[in-house]
Amino acid sequence: MADNDAKEMASNARKYWSAEGYTEGGVIREVDYASQSGGLNPMFEGIKIVDTDTHITEAPDLFTSRAPAKFKDKVPYVKLDTDGVERWYVGDRNFGSMGGNVIRKDNNKLLGRLAFPKLEQAHPGGHRIKERLQAMDDMGVYAQIGFQNSGVTQAGSLMSLGDPELALAIVQMYNDASAEYQQVSGQRIFNMAHLPFWDQKELEKEARRCIDMGLKGFVLPDTPERVGVPSFMHDYWTPFLEMCEASGTPLNFHLNAAIDPNTLTWEGFGFEQTLSVVATMFSIGNAATLGNWMVSGRLDRHPKLKIGLIESGAGWVPFALEALEHQFNEMLPIKKGLLHKRPFEYFADHFWVTFWFEKIAPKQLLETIGVDKVMFETDFPHPTSLYPGVQEHLVDVLGGYDRTIQKKVLQDNAVKLYNLPI
Repeated sequence: MADNDAKEMASNARKYWSAEGYTEGGVIREVDYASQSGGLNPMFEGIKIVDTDTHITEAPDLFTSRAPAKFKDKVPYVKLDTDGVERWYVGDRNFGSMGGNVIRKDNNKLLGRLAFPKLEQAHPGGHRIKERLQAMDDMGVYAQIGFQNSGVTQAGSLMSLGDPELALAIVQMYNDASAEYQQVSGQRIFNMAHLPFWDQKELEKEARRCIDMGLKGFVLPDTPERVGVPSFMHDYWTPFLEMCEASGTPLNFHLNAAIDPNTLTWEGFGFEQTLSVVATMFSIGNAATLGNWMVSGRLDRHPKLKIGLIESGAGWVPFALEALEHQFNEMLPIKKGLLHKRPFEYFADHFWVTFWFEKIAPKQLLETIGVDKVMFETDFPHPTSLYPGVQEHLVDVLGGYDRTIQKKVLQDNAVKLYNLPI
């Protein structure tokens, strides 16, 4: 690995959340929590709502409490910097923020920023399971699919440590903690596993360990070649993909689009202006992830592979599929021997998407996208999360559908993708 590549990887975690997002400021939205904590709306009685995109903030002692003796002084820890912001460190290396936590401990919401400077200011349900379960009950949510909140387990940054054994141990500690969340929550919180995909043998070994522990999915980058790992076109990935296919374990691409939206904004924007555009383009950018898999031939090699496009919205899907149908006609006749299906068929056979703030997609496009392929999320406790007003929103967007479709979107589709014990 070239030195400049290692330096770039080391900066990935620091870039994960812009430092400006932690500065004092923003606007506090006052929440009438008494009106927002009534649990499941009677319209959905009997449906166990699965929230398919939330974030579990890594507890400050997640790694230090689990590290074997030889790694006690090497694993990630949290330090309060001189600017008053808590960040992850490995040794003296800054590994970036603790992630997005905009729900305050008094249940009010911070707008225009990424998080409060200190974890103690945020809702304890961001990182404590008991409080998270209470927040879920208040929102009327039965189960949640969880993803990391910080960049401390990003593969590029871990690779830059120059200590493969430590990097692997950090990933394993994170996955062990995820298995504990699942157990302690009574099979209601399902954190997605991370993998040491810089080492093919360890990747396969850890994937098997996670599956055997009962973890329900893996989160991956769309373009692993950016961190010096072969792309998904390479047979480096074949045994792992075969394992996922055989076990029914899904891949998740959580805003890991194959583009960098930060390059698309105008110079001179303030933080809030830039983030508004970047957040939107990250969602739409998952059309690239969708397209990459469809044109690759991989889905023909792995006809039972399941893929979740998470925190990406759903309204763009019909356009992307229609555009890909056109491009299959215009650009891909030469690949007829490689690609055996059409984009709408690939989507129906392999992909699931989520919505949260949207109204047009769940109200008008479910049948076009596929009632079996759309799931619900809140993105709690992140910026842009659907909070407050979860049940009110669901009544609005799904109230016009019959019970069967409501249950598919809110429960059954997620149960199928993640093999949940519900």
